Amino acid sequence: MSVLVTGGTGYIGSHTVLTLLESGYEVIIVDNLSNSRRCVLDRIETITGKRPVFYQVDLLDASGLEQVFAAHPTIDSVIHFAGLKAVGESVRLPLTYYHNNLTGTLILLQLMQAHGVGRLVFSSSATVYGSPDEVPIRETAPLRATNPYGATKLMIEQMLADACVSRPQLSASVLRYFNPIGAHHSGLIGEDPLGIPNNLLPFITKVAIGKQSVLRVFGNDYPTPDGTGVRDYIHVADLAEAHLCALRRTAKVQGRECINIGTGNGYSVLEIVAAFEKHWGAPIPYEIAPRREGDIAVCYADPTLARELLGWTPRYGLDDMCRDLIRWVRQNPDGYPDA
Repeated sequence: MSVLVTGGTGYIGSHTVLTLLESGYEVIIVDNLSNSRRCVLDRIETITGKRPVFYQVDLLDASGLEQVFAAHPTIDSVIHFAGLKAVGESVRLPLTYYHNNLTGTLILLQLMQAHGVGRLVFSSSATVYGSPDEVPIRETAPLRATNPYGATKLMIEQMLADACVSRPQLSASVLRYFNPIGAHHSGLIGEDPLGIPNNLLPFITKVAIGKQSVLRVFGNDYPTPDGTGVRDYIHVADLAEAHLCALRRTAKVQGRECINIGTGNGYSVLEIVAAFEKHWGAPIPYEIAPRREGDIAVCYADPTLARELLGWTPRYGLDDMCRDLIRWVRQNPDGYPDA
């Protein structure tokens, strides 16, 4: 049987595809390449000796996606990454985010139902918790997204809950993950956002290699030890493994489950900068900028449920994350080559 991976050439998607292929799965990718590159497929083949089937299809293209399902009747499960994902951009372009993320998922779910596909792993986010009342955050915490990006994740979670009620044989694993960083240990695949990065580590690497002059640290007046935001950073390889564990669980249970994927450790922006500097061997210049709208002070996971339900625990620490990221950057200072 086959796994359909939406957004499979993106950062998290590509690492998950690697894990699936190395575990013996047949993988079919659909991706519109809006924030990824086709050459990722070559890198995946170099690492695994296998090349996933690929379709350049946007999830908003219902007829194009229907053709993928029709051409591959062996698809029995889906891992859904595709979607717009920048918090700041979502505040500026909320309707774009609602249309793309919600409509694309709706079309996907309709086609899954039409073709009898009953297993789904969904890429959700810790942003569904908004500004938490307490940390570490458990899955039972109140849900109150503070930006349109997070709101789309929360709405999709509700869509899945309702779909599972109406279709009892559907199994949906919702992974609320925190802040993925790092890269594959080979240095062949990693995070390569188009344009100016929105996330911390890609921006740090741009400064490190001289493509940006200074790192902007958004806010140093949060109620944290050094005033900068605290987040739970997880190695992307650990995150990919969590998706494999969740996919296996969907074959055993029905209904929707929501599970945090994080390490349970919180690091501030300045702590991350210091850790990167240690392994890079040079300082990263930074300046303090105003807080970004939609950002919160502290966010890190209670990963107990992931251990209990999925049998998953993270293997890599912050030093591993920095070392693997730096290997990727040194081998690919310009990111992936243009098509």
